[in-house]
Amino acid sequence: MTAGVDTDVVVDPDATRAGIEHVFAMGWSDGLPTLPATDEHVAEFLAHTTRDPDEVIATIPQLGKSATVRHAAVGAAMAGCAPEYFPVVLAAWDALGGEKPAQGGGWQSTSSPSPMLVVNGDIRNRLGFNSTGGVLGPGFRPNATIPRAIGLTISNIFGIRPHVLDQGTQGVPGRWQMCVAEAEEDSPWEPLSVELGHSPGADALSTVMVRTTEFLDNRYYTSAEEVLLDFADSVRRTGSWIMRHSAVGLLLNPEHAWLFADAGYSKQDVRDWLYENAVRTQADLRAVGKEYAVGTGHPDDEVHHVLADSSPASIPIVVAGSRNAAMSAIFRVFTTWSGRVVPIG
Repeated sequence: MTAGVDTDVVVDPDATRAGIEHVFAMGWSDGLPTLPATDEHVAEFLAHTTRDPDEVIATIPQLGKSATVRHAAVGAAMAGCAPEYFPVVLAAWDALGGEKPAQGGGWQSTSSPSPMLVVNGDIRNRLGFNSTGGVLGPGFRPNATIPRAIGLTISNIFGIRPHVLDQGTQGVPGRWQMCVAEAEEDSPWEPLSVELGHSPGADALSTVMVRTTEFLDNRYYTSAEEVLLDFADSVRRTGSWIMRHSAVGLLLNPEHAWLFADAGYSKQDVRDWLYENAVRTQADLRAVGKEYAVGTGHPDDEVHHVLADSSPASIPIVVAGSRNAAMSAIFRVFTTWSGRVVPIG
């Protein structure tokens, strides 16, 4: 018998398929098979919190709609979460409550941003989050289903669906799929949650609204500075430059993180270096039609910083992934990030 699974349960495949097809027919799915949320199933989720089921956890003022704890439980059940994940789902909503784009038109934006959830603390191991190989990919239930629960609630409670209220021009690969646990045991630095004020080992979550993710493959380096130059080249790419400043996060492979640390760089040193080097001139921006981002009238050789400053909110750094290749990722933050984390539970 598989641990935690009753293999003696008889499953009616026709009834199972009928339930899934009913959800499709009602327009409640995100395009993938979705579980029906029965009252009994939802009650299992609500049993994992002391919060009032009718407590409002999110609002979209321009739509005049609100979501409650119960709505979040329904979304989590439909997404395939295990009931014990529910405190993490609620923490995600709490974190989103502090993000300006999530309170305005962010969910309906042409950029189609997705929340990227970052989980810290002992809960990573207790619930089986992936923090190592394939951390942005499939295969791990909490990583996959918790962000999906957010998306299903946005769709079913707020009615923000593609071709209806969602104005995404092309959409973002990975929307409602981005959830990583930080590889705290394989990082040379303190976790993101500790850096922002939480105690080591305390369960915490942050969420950053992300426009896109880009891989940086640099495995044949001879120095930390070479890799930093490679990061700066990607950060300052003009294609994503639409405002005077932006925020850019780093999802560092442990090999790159240790390369920087062994060369004497702290997290803040990495931020400071990128701030100073991720720049373009006025002429660079004019040449690609992006001069509007900084305004006209500046000398051609005037240097503009991509990043507003070198704070953790402008350049969040998370260590995750495996050491089998020196590959990291850059994620483009939609507008700004609050730079805050919230406790889980």
